[in-house]
Order: sequence, then C-alpha cells, then structure tokens
Amino acid sequence: MVSDSVDLLRCKQLIEQKLDWGAGGTWTSNDFENLQQRILDETGVSLSASTLRRIWGRVDYQHLPSGTTLNTLAQFAGFPDWRQFVRSQEIPTESPAPIELIPARATKSSINWRRLGWIAGVTIVLLLLGIVAFDQKPTQIDATQYSFSSKLLTRTLPNSVIFTYDATASPTDSVYIQQSWDKTRREAVAKNGQTHTSIYYESGFYRAKLIVGHQIVQEHSLLIPSDGWLGTIAAKPVPVYLKPTEFRTKEQLQLPVATIQQKNIALQPVAPVVKYVNVGNFDPVPVNDVAFSCDVKNEYSEGAATCQQSWIVLITNDIPISIPLCTKGCVSELMLMDGSGTVSGKNRDLSGLGVDFSDWVHVSCHTDGRKLYYTINDKVAYSATLPTSKVEIVGILFAFRGTGSVKNIQLQATGKLVFQSF
Repeated sequence: MVSDSVDLLRCKQLIEQKLDWGAGGTWTSNDFENLQQRILDETGVSLSASTLRRIWGRVDYQHLPSGTTLNTLAQFAGFPDWRQFVRSQEIPTESPAPIELIPARATKSSINWRRLGWIAGVTIVLLLLGIVAFDQKPTQIDATQYSFSSKLLTRTLPNSVIFTYDATASPTDSVYIQQSWDKTRREAVAKNGQTHTSIYYESGFYRAKLIVGHQIVQEHSLLIPSDGWLGTIAAKPVPVYLKPTEFRTKEQLQLPVATIQQKNIALQPVAPVVKYVNVGNFDPVPVNDVAFSCDVKNEYSEGAATCQQSWIVLITNDIPISIPLCTKGCVSELMLMDGSGTVSGKNRDLSGLGVDFSDWVHVSCHTDGRKLYYTINDKVAYSATLPTSKVEIVGILFAFRGTGSVKNIQLQATGKLVFQSF
C-alpha cells in the first residue's frame, strides 16, 4: 500500500471531514467515483477513482502520489497547493485520544490443546525477539558531526542551489537532502560526497534539510528570491514562466485570457492557476506590526472555475498568512492560514471572504499589537490572535483559478511604507 506521510494522512483526514461520509476505510466504490467527480468539479483536475482508492489504501500500491495528485488533494482540502498545505501543518497538534478496546464476549467452546501449545510457542519466540530488540540501543547520532550549507546561483527562476555537506559520520548509507517541507522533494546523496545541486522552480521561503536515516541532522533557511514580480501559470514539474510584458502594465498585474490561450493552455475543463509573486525584494516585515492592502479581481468564472477561487498569501519565515477569496456561495470550501495555524470554512464562519468579483475587491490585513485582522472592502471578515513566535513577512503571492488582476499593493511596518507596487 501507499506509505502515508503524516502530511498525506492529515490531508486525507481533512477531506474526510469535508465530505462527512465517515472514515475512508468504509467508503464504497461509488463513494470513490463520487469523490472523483467532486474533485473535478472543484479543482478542474480529474483524479481517477482507482488513484483515489490507492491513496486511501484500498488497493496495494508501493509508490507515493505524484506532485500533481498532491497539489490537487491540497486544493480540494482548501489550500493553494501542496507546499502551502504542508507548511500549514508545521504546528504542534494534540495527540489523538486512545481508542478503548472492548473485549469480545466470551463463548463456550472446547479447548484445542495442540493449537494452544503452538500459539504459546510462537508467543515465547516473539517475546525473546522483543527482548533482544529492546536490548539493542538505537544508534545515537551527534548532529554536531554534520555540516550543511547552500549557495544560490542567480535571482531568476529556475534557480539551481549548490548544497555543500559533510555526512561522513553517518552510521548508514541512507543520507538525503530535502529541498523544503515537501517530503516528495527528497533526494538521496552519497554519504562520502560533499556537493549536491538541486533546482528550485518557484520563489519562496524554504527550510532545506540534511537527513540521516529518518533524523534531520542539519537544516537552514533558504530564500529563493524573484527578480521583481514573477508571473507563472502553474504546471508540473515546471511552471510556465511569463514575460513581464505579458502580465505587467503601468497600472496593474494582469494576465489576459487571450495570452493564456496563445500559449496553448486549456482553460476547460481544467482552469489553470495563475500566480504573481514577489519574494526577497524588501526588508522583512514583522507580522505583529504589519499593515498590508491591495485591490484584486478574479476575471474568469467559466465551467469548473465558477467559484473564482483566489488567494492572497503573505509569505513568511514560518506558517504563511493566506487570505482566500471566492464567490459567496462557495465559502464553505475556504481554508485560510493566519500565521499560527489553519482555519476551515467547514467549522468557522468565513462568509466575509465571499465576494463579488464583478468589481475590484479591496483587501487588507493589519494588526493592533494583539490581533490580526482581515478586512474586505473595509469590513472585518476574520480576526485571530497574533502568533507567539517571531514571524516575518518576506514575500507576497497572488494566485487565481483562471486569471485575475491586482493593483494598489502596499506593505507597511511601524507606520512606514516598506513596499509599494502599482
């Protein structure tokens, strides 16, 4: 069966909560076919029922889901993509309550002494093996014996990063370098090697990791900057990069539908996700003293894109701050991040984030030193307690299912303008 990471297991749990069909282990073939249609309707991506059965462990399969599949599951769960979902999960969670086992009611039966003796023999062997395993202490790994650093080659995308490492102290040949939070971006490296090159296709804040066996021995922050505003159309494994003249004007960021069509990218049945991102081009802004505002408009609502899903993400050195928007009838599917954790439209009233995109929507995010406020057209739509850890904003991302426009972008800290566009 597919070996679930903690993140994939959590994503499946969110989907099960969203559907309210009971535990995935009880679903029928019809349920998986209905899930296939639900995912197609909401994301525009068709994951086959057989793929979904494999992911839920109903069919024996040894491989991890593809990046496209993970992105689609994350979007169905209410996130822009898999990377944002994984980041949102990097917070402490309460351990699930233990399941109380109810003993079966005893029944009268004759005793099979031969079978009972066989069971006792096997039990003794297993106990002896357990004692041996218990006596074998796990290999202690001293993280100070390892080193790990990186060097960026450019400010443009794609961007290759040169990792330099020392893992000669490893007691195993299982040594890996992982690009970020996403465990699917983990590559095996030589234990006695020194250099590994990895390519990053998207700007953002990452935590690169050196892993020995299953233990992270070294990690460090890695900011992949953009050269000003970068426009992309999401695709795997490499996004479609836009020329500045294709999405930037003097007044706004905007990608016309005609430009998407000229690139032979279908808008139906799968509407693409268009992204505008700016990372590493201003001084970090502390979340506990931020004022951000912009005007946005989603300009595509055909077919499966009828909800006009849009995301504004303040990229941070920790959990992002995301402000999801959609048409008023689709707010139940929203999932936001507030720098501390995630909030679902399934159990919170996020109706204030439902908007009418026939006109520009004014969005802002600010703090009063105690709380973080999301406002839509000058009305508070959501508020949350500020994160207790030091969180800083290092970039801005706009994403639209279909396409959209942005203008009047401002970012302030301590009442002073830090960044402005259009």
